[in-house]
Amino acid sequence: MPAPRLLVIEGNTADGRALLKAAGGDAPSEGYANLLREFLPQATIDICYPADPGANLPDSLGLEAYDGVVITGSALHVYDRGPHIDPQIELTRAVFESSTPLFGSCWGLQVITTAAGGSVRRNPKGREIGFGRRIRLTSAGRGHPVFAGKDEVFDAVTIHLDEVETLAPNMQVLALNAFSAVQAAEVKVNGCTAWGVQYHPEYSLADIAASFRRHGKRLIEEKFFNDHDELNDYAGNVAVLHDSPHNKPLAWRLGLDATVLDKNIRTREVRNWIHHQVLPTRSKRGRE
Repeated sequence: MPAPRLLVIEGNTADGRALLKAAGGDAPSEGYANLLREFLPQATIDICYPADPGANLPDSLGLEAYDGVVITGSALHVYDRGPHIDPQIELTRAVFESSTPLFGSCWGLQVITTAAGGSVRRNPKGREIGFGRRIRLTSAGRGHPVFAGKDEVFDAVTIHLDEVETLAPNMQVLALNAFSAVQAAEVKVNGCTAWGVQYHPEYSLADIAASFRRHGKRLIEEKFFNDHDELNDYAGNVAVLHDSPHNKPLAWRLGLDATVLDKNIRTREVRNWIHHQVLPTRSKRGRE
């Protein structure tokens, strides 16, 4: 039988990807693809760029050839709409029509919500950046397969300014925290099951350190840091923990535990999606 085939939908424009790389990070789609290859080494991973002008995008019939689709984070705001955003919403609706399992991180959750009939707003509490603290499973989230092997309360790597405002029909909240009432959700549309999280289980600590550097001026303006030296010191400490996650004194100073530092725990939602959505659907489609 053919190898598993997955599609990664990059949420950023070409300019946005260039800024991330200039700050020392990878394009989100590249990092996501690398993580998926760790979980499914034999898989073929395709990447598409719907925010780019003239992008060649699959329709629902083409999407049926995939065993799963993921949507990355993005610096865009879904409520702005326009030529960089509308094609992503339409592509997400095409994934719904194909009944192919779908997973979205951050922007991915927001696009899924919008495509399914919900709404997104700028979070009135401002930006949640670095680490989402005390994310708590709801009654629906406890026992849900996306959180198999996770604690009922955990921290997660995050960076977002927007949040889900209105749930889509058939959308169920699976996790929340004091910052956002929707930190994870499931929505079912046209036989498609989509899982989305407001944080970034696919991010490494190096990725979030790069995000601090990329947003440096803005984060100082928003009073997260007093100056660039303070920001760079914090980002540097996070990067050190990426290379040395067992550095207990530094982890203690930053208030981080295994839910963030242990990659096997941090990325569990993506692994669970593969095992509970992608592989069973692949089997039902006669590809095993």
